[in-house]
Amino acid sequence: QVRLVESGGGSVQAGGSLRLSCAASGSIFSIRSMGWYHQAPGKQRELVAVVNSDDSTNYGDPVKERFSISRENAENTVYLQMNSLKPEDTAVYYCNLVHINRREYWGQGTRVTVSS
Repeated sequence: QVRLVESGGGSVQAGGSLRLSCAASGSIFSIRSMGWYHQAPGKQRELVAVVNSDDSTNYGDPVKERFSISRENAENTVYLQMNSLKPEDTAVYYCNLVHINRREYWGQGTRVTVSS
């Protein structure tokens, strides 16, 4: 079993920054990808950013140029640096891990609120 523990959410004014962390533990042998999705009220869960096993990254269009994802392999931890936050970034942010066997795991979510 894999456990994902997220931290770093909170409230911030527009233009501010937050850094999210997600630490994975448990039966981790090889990770295909690790990253973040968010879900705003009444909307579907959407990609924010992921880092793949080859260190390539993918970002959702709304966050390109503002967010940056990084990974600490030794600690199975992924970070999301969020800059120039906008009210539309308000959502619950979920950590996601895809194992090499393609099984997918989710964290419990951390709330980010951006006020104008």
